Amino acid sequence: MKDMNNGKHDSMNNMNMNHDDHKMKNMNSQNNKSQMNMGSNHKMKMDHGSIKMKHGSMNMNMSGGSMDMGGGHMMNMGNFKRRFWISLILTIPILLLSPFMGMKLPFQITFSGSDWVVMILSTILFFYGGEPFFKGAKGELENRAPAMMTLITLGIGASYFYSLYAFIMNTFVNPSGHVMNFFWELATLIVIMLLGHWIEMDAVMNAGDALKKMAALLPNTAHLVEPNGKTKDVNLDQLQVGNVVLVQPGEKVPSDGVVDSGTSAVNESLVTGESRAVAKKPGSKVIGGSVNGDGSIKVKVTATAKDGYLAQVIKMVQASQKEKSKAQTMADKVSRWLFYGALIIGILALIIWTILSGLSYGLQRMITVLVIACPHALGLAIPLVVARSTSIGAQNGLLIRHRQAIEEVKRLDYVFMDKTGTLTEGVFQVNDVTSDSDMSDNELLTKFADLEANSSHPLATGILAKAKKEGINVTPAKNVQAIQGVGLTGQIDGQEYKIVTAKYLSDNHLDYSQKQFDDLASQGNSISYLVSNDKVLGVIAQGDVLRPKSIDLIKALRRMNITPVMLTGDNDLAAKRVAHQLGDIDYRAELLPQNKEEIIKEYQSKGNDVMMVGDGINDAPSLSRANIGVAIGAGTDVAIESADVVLVRSDPEDIIDFLDLARATNRKMVENLWWGAGYNIIAMPLAAGILAPLGIILSPAVGALIMSASTIIVAVNALTLHMGKIKE
Repeated sequence: MKDMNNGKHDSMNNMNMNHDDHKMKNMNSQNNKSQMNMGSNHKMKMDHGSIKMKHGSMNMNMSGGSMDMGGGHMMNMGNFKRRFWISLILTIPILLLSPFMGMKLPFQITFSGSDWVVMILSTILFFYGGEPFFKGAKGELENRAPAMMTLITLGIGASYFYSLYAFIMNTFVNPSGHVMNFFWELATLIVIMLLGHWIEMDAVMNAGDALKKMAALLPNTAHLVEPNGKTKDVNLDQLQVGNVVLVQPGEKVPSDGVVDSGTSAVNESLVTGESRAVAKKPGSKVIGGSVNGDGSIKVKVTATAKDGYLAQVIKMVQASQKEKSKAQTMADKVSRWLFYGALIIGILALIIWTILSGLSYGLQRMITVLVIACPHALGLAIPLVVARSTSIGAQNGLLIRHRQAIEEVKRLDYVFMDKTGTLTEGVFQVNDVTSDSDMSDNELLTKFADLEANSSHPLATGILAKAKKEGINVTPAKNVQAIQGVGLTGQIDGQEYKIVTAKYLSDNHLDYSQKQFDDLASQGNSISYLVSNDKVLGVIAQGDVLRPKSIDLIKALRRMNITPVMLTGDNDLAAKRVAHQLGDIDYRAELLPQNKEEIIKEYQSKGNDVMMVGDGINDAPSLSRANIGVAIGAGTDVAIESADVVLVRSDPEDIIDFLDLARATNRKMVENLWWGAGYNIIAMPLAAGILAPLGIILSPAVGALIMSASTIIVAVNALTLHMGKIKE
């Protein structure tokens, strides 16, 4: 993913590949607000509950390794793990001291006061171990979408309060009688549910890491230059637009701004993905989070930390993730119906059996229904499959970070892929060097090579390879700087030269041959011009080649009824040629980086589910916005942390492996949901006494045995998951 992701292109009406604005440099601090806008109908607002300024840096409210337990309630991975182990310790004596659904087990221990021990330990376990589920259920009910958390809360709530009632009856009211309690079931349900969620959390990574990664790019403090020329350190949130800050060698630039004085070379790779240091002089724009080189510079602040480039990206990622989190998973949907089913059946059982046999028996029937509805197997059905799936994925170069991505595959309509480096090799070869001035073609190539000497851009690599092949001695140009959205400029022998695109020539009314451009572009070339003193000196055309298996990738997607779409910032003619080679696939050309998320939203607004493949920080909003975000493993940390899936081997063909694995995983999920929920569907009516006229009433003991069998079945079924080979 090189061309669009890196912002390399501009257009002429036919946008040419840009040499220098790799990864969104055109989105400078002056126009971030307009360029990063979510669209006229989607105004972004800073969520101060999630992004806070602390000691000058943007610290995210969500902790690393956390998980949404429902309704937006986040549970930290470390806290969750500790809660599970403490709950397990509390559970062991409960299992040893209390009966199982009324049955006395061979290993059960009783002694004077053992009932008190069970009641006290169960009470602690109920409130401590059950807390995440209570909070999750509260969120689900507030959103009017009861799901897994509500079903669990219903089960453990019914178990605990009825067991507490049984304890009071057996201890104080009628010691000679016996009212069955469900402390055993309460303990096992809480521990199994905590285990299931821990397995899932351990199998996938946390979406909030992307936001923290971006926030961490900024330093904590800045050296504010006072009117008297002295400097003092201030927290980043104290900076105001118009302030001047000193950035010393090796320090991070604290905010977006313009160089006021001094010169240096700034490494913007953490922010833009471009590894080459960019020369800065008075008037040059800098991005907060980039790393200063050997020189000291004073920067005039043009956007504070909460309004700058990174903040805009963070807000877009945050908004996208929030919208994504609204989608219910399969387990949530099943749990929702089971919740309503258990509630309705339990209430009917209470009413009918109270009329027939009295309140005590009616209450017992209702509680039995609610306890049997406890989703032991359902709680493990999905996490075990997810854990197995992520393990298989890791063995095949796929890091599956978010379970929802797996479930989204079955609804997937489009896969957006960049051209350069994804569908093509990303290795450009010089196909044409034509001088339009007195200099020779070799002299023209030399000037190009001198300007590109320190660049890692694919086009620069192609030019330097050609120069080496021709035996040209390359002398790096001086004062090389990016021309945002266009190319670059530098000095050779005291004279200024520029490498620009056709659009730059058109915008600045510089003469060039339109026919020459059309001829070269129609052959699939990316075209760059050398300009000095507003005169075009010559042109270089470079072509990329398709990856060997790109056509197979496109065919496989089509067999899966998924439409591939190529995205590129390259000119339309070059894009059209590659699209034709791939089988006349859909494509969008002449794109600037900020166009990507707009395209994602455009397709989604029509009811389509889409996948986005990207590798740069500027892809973070698009990766988060897409139903499934896929990051190339060789991309930036921020892109990877924003994605749902990471292609560790950086091989886009692994997209098919992921889709294949996801479909197989979805099948296992459905099977396990049927095994987990099927038990409840059958057991609840039987527990309520629907077949009582025939003399059949499901006892708690038999219900417990079936429940245990169901749990074992879903575990074994999850282990049978394997990945086929659709692409073969």
